[in-house]
Amino acid sequence: MKAIEIRNKYLKFFQKHGHVVIPSAPLIPENDPSVLFTTAGMQPLVPYLLGETHPSGIRLTDYQKCVRTNDIEEVGDNRHLTYFEMLGNWSLGDYFKEESVQMSFDFLTQELNIPVEKLSVTCFAGDEDCERDNVTAECWKKAGIPEERIYFFGKDDNWWIAGEEGPCGPDTEMFYDTGKPKCSEECNPSCGCGKYVEIWNNVFMEFFKDKEGKYTKLKQHNVDTGLGLERMAMLLQGKETPFETELFAPIMDKLAELQKVDNIASRRIVTEHLRSSMMITCDGGRPSNVDRGYILRRLIRRMIRHMNKLQISLDELSTLIDINVENLKEMYPALETNKETIKTVILEEKDKFVKTLTKGEKEFVKEMETVKSEGKDTIPGTMVFRLYDTYGFPPEVTEELATENGMKIDKEEFEKLFKEHQ
Repeated sequence: MKAIEIRNKYLKFFQKHGHVVIPSAPLIPENDPSVLFTTAGMQPLVPYLLGETHPSGIRLTDYQKCVRTNDIEEVGDNRHLTYFEMLGNWSLGDYFKEESVQMSFDFLTQELNIPVEKLSVTCFAGDEDCERDNVTAECWKKAGIPEERIYFFGKDDNWWIAGEEGPCGPDTEMFYDTGKPKCSEECNPSCGCGKYVEIWNNVFMEFFKDKEGKYTKLKQHNVDTGLGLERMAMLLQGKETPFETELFAPIMDKLAELQKVDNIASRRIVTEHLRSSMMITCDGGRPSNVDRGYILRRLIRRMIRHMNKLQISLDELSTLIDINVENLKEMYPALETNKETIKTVILEEKDKFVKTLTKGEKEFVKEMETVKSEGKDTIPGTMVFRLYDTYGFPPEVTEELATENGMKIDKEEFEKLFKEHQ
């Protein structure tokens, strides 16, 4: 089942259950200075979760474009993505646990035809702030999940809040059993061995947490859910990674055809960062040295460095953008509308970085050889800062180069110098 089929089935299913389809908010938040990008489906809906009246009613459903930046360095492994799409359904003071659980169960088993034996769920174990969520566990039993596949965990696993303060509450998470053998007798959905993959998270928003860590009851009960589209497509297609799905395969294949050096991690980085950069640019983001502009610059520059590692001519970047637009335009028509702008922004940033990269890498190699000849394994923070200040060389690129050569950077010293510089 392709990603767009899953998305369409989801929206139709919840429409059938009285939800109004609302459009995705842009990646660049409107009137929300607390975050650089929209990171979750609930973010644009916070005023309504707190009690304001939504113009479309009390049952909503959507797909939300999201960017999360805390895992950029992890992109290149078999699962991390910077840009992703989250499917969500919302109850603003309407239905609560039982109906939410039943609809989730029905969608997974009837619309996506996932066998019940492939599903396990987790619920909140309870603490001094909120009691054990036996109600949700009973709802799952009633829906059809056997007791031995219902697990209870604490706040680290089964509590959701966006940021330090805001609406929050216990959640229940659904996991897909990949069929891999158990890693141990204690193997369960929280262990992270890869046997269980989280597919959906239903948050029962009952509380507001303030900056002092105090919880108070919200004036209405809400349900806030999130289902990761790329991950679900991967599982339903029987793939090991999202990069094998139709969302990424055309670029992965083209890179394999163009590369002179085979490196799967670099292919994934180029593929993921290209899609993320295009989506951010399409929604109005532009490269710069601060805030979200710096994130976009970082994504484009990391992508270019890994094209170089694959020994692919940077002239191919225009073709790669064309392939992505063609592949993704059904899901995101704005990519085609804004194609020329996207190209101009990314190619201009590429030209700027090529000059930076050539000078900075030469300097890095000189410094690295000096450090190694002294029998050390850490690039001094002064050097990292000089590369940044003199050559515009991003510190995370220096760190990546160091890691590739079995070395580290002195982050603490760099950050001290950077703060003085600021």
